[in-house]
Amino acid sequence: MAQLFDIHPDNPQPRLLKQAVTLLMQGGVLAVPTDSSYALVCHLDDKAAADAMRGIRGVDEKHHLTLLCRDLSELAHFARVDNRQYRLLKSCTPGAYTFILPASKEVPRRVSHPSRKTIGLRVPEHKVLNQLLELHGSALLATTLIAKGETDPLNDAQDIRQRFQHQLAAVVDAGPCPLQPTTVVDWSGDTPIVVREGAGDLQRLGLP
Repeated sequence: MAQLFDIHPDNPQPRLLKQAVTLLMQGGVLAVPTDSSYALVCHLDDKAAADAMRGIRGVDEKHHLTLLCRDLSELAHFARVDNRQYRLLKSCTPGAYTFILPASKEVPRRVSHPSRKTIGLRVPEHKVLNQLLELHGSALLATTLIAKGETDPLNDAQDIRQRFQHQLAAVVDAGPCPLQPTTVVDWSGDTPIVVREGAGDLQRLGLP
């Protein structure tokens, strides 16, 4: 049975989040709240955990996974970013935006897009998740928690725990999340292209 960590949304308990980090380091897949919806997360360098995460979602290696980063400098560590891109990223992080960018050599090939060599990256704005990332000490590999064969993300921690009790190591419950997905911007080419308009305001990006 997946563990359930009941975390205060405004004053997260470090003791419980450290236990969650231990499960990540042991190869577990966790369901965590974000500033858009619940997400599945695992340790970046754990192939078995990444495969398990894809299995829960029912997606293959061509589905873009995302790296949740602590800050913009960590994001830039995993992507090839020029000065123009960096300025735009700085203007809207943290926030509910996911950027598809060329992956740097720091990203394992097995988690980047196999043909495009790109990766999704974002800096979330969620107190509990941000503290989990700080305690983990590095980026987490993530994907939106959408059940296989469904289209809407899940939002209730108890329901998530019940449905995936044998596939998850733990569920972090900090209350419900917004159910609007991130705004996704593909900037792997010369100009940014809005792939999905979501919670992130396009005006903040200066895009139409």
